[in-house]
Amino acid sequence: MKHNRDGTSTTDGQSAEWVLRLYIAGQTPKSLAAVSNLHQICEQHLAGQYDIEVIDLLEKPQLAEGDKIVAIPTLVRMLPLPIRKIIGDLSDTEKTLVGLQLKPKAS
Repeated sequence: MKHNRDGTSTTDGQSAEWVLRLYIAGQTPKSLAAVSNLHQICEQHLAGQYDIEVIDLLEKPQLAEGDKIVAIPTLVRMLPLPIRKIIGDLSDTEKTLVGLQLKPKAS
């Protein structure tokens, strides 16, 4: 199971259907916004079905090469396949949902 930067678990112990990796660079406003926006989107649309791994490239720059990260923040959807990437702070929820190929929850 993946954990957030603060050590808390993202899921409730069930296996995640969605595995998301968010690349950031330090505690910049844009990085913090991306983390917050991602958590909000996941709770609203994927509650209990996701794992988030936040990777700070200031701490582990070598990890950028594996997922071919060229800009930050970048969200990588590892599962379900195919892998998808979204660049930016994820503040445009509709654009993020489309990028993740996730349909908004019916109201």
